[in-house]
Amino acid sequence: MKTVLITGGSRGIGAAMVRLFAAEGYQTAFCYLHSEAAAQALSRETGALAVRCDVRREDEMQALFEGVLRRFHHLDAVIHNAGTAQSGLLQDMSAAQFDDLYQVHLRAAFFCAKYALPGMIARQSGSLLFLSSMWGQVGGACESAYSACKAGMLGLTRALAKEAGPSGVRVNALCPGVIDTDMMAAYSEADRAALAEETPLGRLGTPEDVARAALFLCSSDAAFITGQTLGVNGGLVVS
Repeated sequence: MKTVLITGGSRGIGAAMVRLFAAEGYQTAFCYLHSEAAAQALSRETGALAVRCDVRREDEMQALFEGVLRRFHHLDAVIHNAGTAQSGLLQDMSAAQFDDLYQVHLRAAFFCAKYALPGMIARQSGSLLFLSSMWGQVGGACESAYSACKAGMLGLTRALAKEAGPSGVRVNALCPGVIDTDMMAAYSEADRAALAEETPLGRLGTPEDVARAALFLCSSDAAFITGQTLGVNGGLVVS
């Protein structure tokens, strides 16, 4: 049976991925940090294994992988989806805020690769998928630190694909655009309508849109795809 571990799986895009991979027959595990009730409800709904883990802490990430590997014995796919956001002018951001973004996005991606790769290399098979952002591709005003961290994930994707490819391991990145999750709760209906109008496909993305792209990149249908960045943005960013 295929297996997958998803970070940040209790809400939004992560929860959509948990549901889809589980429905497709994957043994599925996911981690969460604060959303205990949502995580346990999702676990009951899907049968997925829910594990509390702070992706900023190496000891907890190591324990996460060790525990999941004891349960599943191997991992076919690892998806780093956990993320936070900080908006505002760069000069108003504290070093602590910058460090937090870096730790959750880029440093945690390093941990995912570090603890997933040994088993994947031993089996000469596996897929790593990093959730970046369209802002990692083109940059976003008042999202400078976030953009930098997401761009770093794209550099890691490309380099690691070359490094791990000879061992049969694929590494790719997804770059969502404007996705209708609770991270958009602060946007007014007028703002949401304007964003939808700006998007060539005329609507906001859904978590399921991203989940389906993730499933494809982790599946055998994408067996000859590595080192690539796939935008799931409705045409808002074309590169």
